[in-house]
Parts: sequence; structure tokens; C-alpha cells
Amino acid sequence: MSLERVREYLKKFKLEDRIMIFKESTATSEEAAKTLGCSSKEIVKTISLKDKNGQPILIVLPADRMIDKKKYKAQFGFPMKMLKHEEVEELVGFRIGGVCPYAYKEPCKVYLDESLKGIDPIYTACGSSNSLGKFHLDELEKISAYQAYVNVAG
Repeated sequence: MSLERVREYLKKFKLEDRIMIFKESTATSEEAAKTLGCSSKEIVKTISLKDKNGQPILIVLPADRMIDKKKYKAQFGFPMKMLKHEEVEELVGFRIGGVCPYAYKEPCKVYLDESLKGIDPIYTACGSSNSLGKFHLDELEKISAYQAYVNVAG
């Protein structure tokens, strides 16, 4: 189960107590924000994409922002291509609605958008459609093993 994999992964960082499980769905940013009683800016989404070789890339940005395709191409040197729904679970290890930027299948590469800076706390999915994790940005940096900050949010 993805949630258990996330829990085991977060134990390495002594952050497993940050997982919150709800009766309600938190699969969308709107549902997560409503459940928590916060703005969608505090919820982050993890977008699953492919690099030019077909390997998974995860872009993490506030849920109230979108990836700007022109900025993405300028940043990475190739056009943005989303993973298909069935590819997300196969390549990343999570179902849509529970994708988080940590405890993922290798060889995912994680990039954090600059727009995350200054948001505290940050809530991420935790491997299921009814779980969230609450972190500070420096904690997210550690657990995600991110490659770099990028400027792709529109």
C-alpha cells in the first residue's frame, strides 16, 4: 500500500507523525483545502511528467498555480509532456490523487518551483486519496531529494 510505503519512508526522517488521514477525500487540492480549512496555496500538487527520454519528472508547486508550458520548455529544453494516468502508478508508484514528491519509485527526479518559497506550512499528498502530510519547506527539500528549484509556475 502506498500510504504504508510513505510512512516507512518518512520514519527515516522522523517525520512519520506528520501524516494526517481523513474520512473525506483529499484527492484534489480543493478537497484538501476544504478538509483542512486553509487556502489552496498551502496545498502543493505534484505534477507527473516525462523527460525527453521518457523518465518521470515530478514538479512540485502550489495548487493554485499551473505550469507555464513556455517556462517549462525554457527551463528544461524540451516540451512538457504529462504522464498518462496508467503510467503515473507504474512509473511513480502512486495513483492520481495521492502522488507525493517523496517515497516515489526510482528514477524519478523532483523539481521544486520557486513559488513554494515563503509558504509555511506546506501540505502534500501522502500516497492515498485521503491523506496529507504537513511540512516546512526545508523538510520537503530533504524528503523529496529534489534536483533543483525551477521557475515554471504561471
